[in-house]
Amino acid sequence: MQVQVINKVKTVINLLGSLLLVLACVLLIPIIVSIIYQEKLKSVFLIPALLSCFMGLFGKLTASKQKMSLTTGMIVCGLGWIVVSLIGALPFYLALDYSFLDAFFESVSGFTTTGITVFTGLESLPRSILFWRSLIQWLGGLGILTFFLFVTFKGQGGLFKLFTAESHKINQSRPTPNIFKTIRILWLIYAGFTVLEMVILYSLGVSLFDALAHSLTTVSTGGFSPYDNSIGYFKEAGYQNYKAIEYVIIFFMTLGGVNFLVHYKVLTGNLRELWAGIEMKYFWGVIVGAVSLILINHYSYFPFSWASLEETIRKTLFQVVALLTTTGFGTQDIGSSFFPAVARQVFLILMLTGACVGSTSGGFKLIRIVILNKLFKREIKKVYYPQGAILPVVVDDNIMDNKEVFRVVALFFGWLLLLVIGGGITALFSDLPAWNAFSGVFSALGNIGPFYFSVEQMQELSDIIKVTYIVAMLAGRLEILPLFILFNKQAWRR
Repeated sequence: MQVQVINKVKTVINLLGSLLLVLACVLLIPIIVSIIYQEKLKSVFLIPALLSCFMGLFGKLTASKQKMSLTTGMIVCGLGWIVVSLIGALPFYLALDYSFLDAFFESVSGFTTTGITVFTGLESLPRSILFWRSLIQWLGGLGILTFFLFVTFKGQGGLFKLFTAESHKINQSRPTPNIFKTIRILWLIYAGFTVLEMVILYSLGVSLFDALAHSLTTVSTGGFSPYDNSIGYFKEAGYQNYKAIEYVIIFFMTLGGVNFLVHYKVLTGNLRELWAGIEMKYFWGVIVGAVSLILINHYSYFPFSWASLEETIRKTLFQVVALLTTTGFGTQDIGSSFFPAVARQVFLILMLTGACVGSTSGGFKLIRIVILNKLFKREIKKVYYPQGAILPVVVDDNIMDNKEVFRVVALFFGWLLLLVIGGGITALFSDLPAWNAFSGVFSALGNIGPFYFSVEQMQELSDIIKVTYIVAMLAGRLEILPLFILFNKQAWRR
């Protein structure tokens, strides 16, 4: 037993070492931005890069990698995200006048693509720091461990279990039987979408830096913007093409919310995949249904006007897509009177559901909502069907394994448990109303960003609440299991 634990620890340290070496290289990229904009912040990135490199070499040289298991993969996954976020917080801490906890909060929010920020006055921050915020969200979009596998392309030693540990816990097909070719395909599609959005935004008059920053955080469904007013900045700043900019971002947020395996099939000629599966039907149905319901709710409070109809539809569509895909960008404050009570309830539901499995979005995922719905219907059927009748849960003509169904139910319970605990802690250690308190933890656990109180209030929350949100952001991004296994003694011993 003792030997098994030692071997597992060696494997974890060795793989974390490799991951930190990759992170050290990534930390050098913002130095280029610092040089371009003549900012004297090179050491802000160089110091963490050297620290990451030293720790990485130490891990590689002092511990050898042993046999890999799924449990070990999940431990590496949980620890990896925490360690990378800690190192990634150092540029914020060294360059800005914020506590390390705030810097760590921002780093976790970035890597997990949550988008909650405790930073204000974003327009005045150094460009290299703003670029780092965007870059870490892009890296977190498909997962920092899958990025590690993509750039190192290591296929030996069962490292594919890192992909299994980090990726969404739903069995699904992939482009090729080889997991590493699959990772390469997914990252190439992801990078292609990012570049395409940047080119389109730049052609619409957006500066190269802003086009890059927003593209990195759109397809990744992260939502960090270099501006306090998010995407609403472009209208405020007088951009003539602000409407086109908003529609472009809506389009690419939608792409980020769709399963990337669907993208692969569409790009290889199978356009029907956009609406063939039940999850895609739910995806389009939720968008149409939510937009319709919110418009009805809006016009029950405000007089109808043909002149403002397009603007109302655009603002509603933007926020529905931003919240469903958990991107979190905004053109209108979701807590404003523009969105009455029913709209705000719809937004909370969207925060919980999220978009498609296999996408870059957070949330519980629509396919799991589908499974729970079918499970509920099955329990109703059991009442009037003959005793002993076999009633499987069928999704897209495939019978779901009971293990998969039980896992979905367990994860749903875990989500509800964390929501209740997080909401309770927020209410206990702040003066926020219950509605606002729950919106904060909904946003953190769902990796979304927006909430029903101000950034200034978020910044002033107690450290206990911020730590709670950090745990919620990590749990939401890793879909709970790796984080819980990390702190489970039995997982280390088996």
